Amino acid sequence: MFRGLRWQFTLFYACAAVAIIALIGGGTYVSVAGYFERITDLALQHKMVHEFHALNAPLPPELAHADADWSLLRSANTTNRNRRLSADEAAQIALSVRGGEIREVKLDDSYYEVKLRDGSEIEIDAYSGKIIEIKLKGEATTTIPTSPALPSAYDAELASIFVLPLDEQGRILFNPNPAALPMPAHQEALAAALRNGSDIRTIETTTGQRVRLLTYRLTRPDGPAALQLGRLLTDQEQVLRQLVSGLIGLGLFGAVIIGFAGWWLAGRSLRPAEEAWVRQTRFIASASHELRAPLTLIRASAEVALRHADDPDQRELLSDVLSESDHMRRLVDDLLTLSRLDSGALVLQRQPVSLPSFLADLHRQVRRLGEEKGIAIQLAPITGTVLADPDRLRQVLLILIDNALRYTPSGGVITIATEPAGKQIRLSVSDNGCGIAPEHLPHLFERFYRVDVARNRSDGHAGLGLAIAKGLVEAHSGAIGIESEVNRGTRVWFTLPVAATG
Repeated sequence: MFRGLRWQFTLFYACAAVAIIALIGGGTYVSVAGYFERITDLALQHKMVHEFHALNAPLPPELAHADADWSLLRSANTTNRNRRLSADEAAQIALSVRGGEIREVKLDDSYYEVKLRDGSEIEIDAYSGKIIEIKLKGEATTTIPTSPALPSAYDAELASIFVLPLDEQGRILFNPNPAALPMPAHQEALAAALRNGSDIRTIETTTGQRVRLLTYRLTRPDGPAALQLGRLLTDQEQVLRQLVSGLIGLGLFGAVIIGFAGWWLAGRSLRPAEEAWVRQTRFIASASHELRAPLTLIRASAEVALRHADDPDQRELLSDVLSESDHMRRLVDDLLTLSRLDSGALVLQRQPVSLPSFLADLHRQVRRLGEEKGIAIQLAPITGTVLADPDRLRQVLLILIDNALRYTPSGGVITIATEPAGKQIRLSVSDNGCGIAPEHLPHLFERFYRVDVARNRSDGHAGLGLAIAKGLVEAHSGAIGIESEVNRGTRVWFTLPVAATG
């Protein structure tokens, strides 16, 4: 019993640990995924700002706010403002602003001069990373009013963004990207941007790659009709997959560790109760043994006195003593059986039992008890051989038949039957008596539980019979159950393993 409780406590602790780890892990995953989505959208909007500047197109108000948010975010993550940028970092900033192909990066005192293949030149502050000015080929010098911070992890977001200048038919006008395009223009996003001004969505390419796509309509009559910026999410998905794998591994490891800890804690918590239970069962067993001898002596003395008593009052009193002695003896035997079942000390003498002959002999004995109460006890066709202790099997059946006799009125019928149930045989005792209300059925196998308290006290039953029957059946590796309907009768069944043949 306590081992089962220990397993239940351990399972509870492990499930609680898994639930907590799942909540923490799920929150972590959602936070990281949300962060990736926010930083990707912000990077796309920041890149779109620079594309608008490069095309001298009017900047939508929401993009101006997004650009300011990007600058603040970058500034908050700057780790060393006094460090001078490297040439590669300056080139990365230039590409994030202008795009194209780098021809030359030259350090001139406190700023970098980055020259592109298309003839454009970008001047970048060597310490702050600020864009000083952009010189477009054939155009006047343009000063960009932004202040990129030093290169950080966010620059990777900008470097991985590709740009698609589109006309109204969705054709790519030219490729300003240093590498081949991973996808053609997305026509639905373009149509939504031309209709609403802008569109942002996540799509899947024909190769199965997911792309975050930002599309804006341009209002210049001499340039592209729209700009479509995209970022492949492959790297983010890989990070998220690694995060999920790590969280699952951590969850399993944590569940195992907490499971072992729960097993130890449950054992430590249940040890006092288990020790008290052992002392109680030992006391009941010892008391039952000690009570048997005086009860036997009392009954024998009462029988002798009854044989020599002539006074009717004395004979009645002595008969009461004999009746109560028998009741006490049954109670002591029941308690002793239960204590042995609880402690696992009950020894079963298992052997093959042929049910036809066994039940025929039992039926012959109990039929007379039924005839005394005007109740017919009948035996259905019986087949099969079970592996059981004959004495304990008889005890279970007598308990069930006794219950049926007490709840079946005169003229009723009690039926003993068997039926195959796979590798077991189901035995049942059915009656057509008063039945049992549904609310009592779950409690009938509890100790000292009685449906009709007054009637059971009057007939000398303590409510241990079904509890003993359940314990004996389970000791045989069987199961027991009860079915009943009020005013229609009750059927109690139990299963026992089939005896091996050959």
